[in-house]
Amino acid sequence: MADIRRRLRTGTVVLSGVALLAAALTGCSSSGSSKRCVDRGSYSTGKGYKVVENKNCSSVKAAVDGAWYYGGTEKKHWVSGGSFTKPIKTSGTSHSSKKSKKSRSKAKTRH
Repeated sequence: MADIRRRLRTGTVVLSGVALLAAALTGCSSSGSSKRCVDRGSYSTGKGYKVVENKNCSSVKAAVDGAWYYGGTEKKHWVSGGSFTKPIKTSGTSHSSKKSKKSRSKAKTRH
């Protein structure tokens, strides 16, 4: 009976650990939070840039000098370690449907 209780406790600890790990990884996920609107004039050496409302990056009449900031780490509405340069999306390898002249000429001569 003690052996069964020990296995149940071990299983509970393992499941709890997996749940915590999943929650931590989800919290650190960059999807959806990799682009933030920041005030360019708010830079602080220890903190980075102040995160502001998105409307400050999409409106001409913005209250601050807003710009999109990509990547980085956000702490208490400040972000650092990123860039103002938009990352380039890569879609993998490119396949061309056109055949080269060499392969077309070989295909013609194989009759």
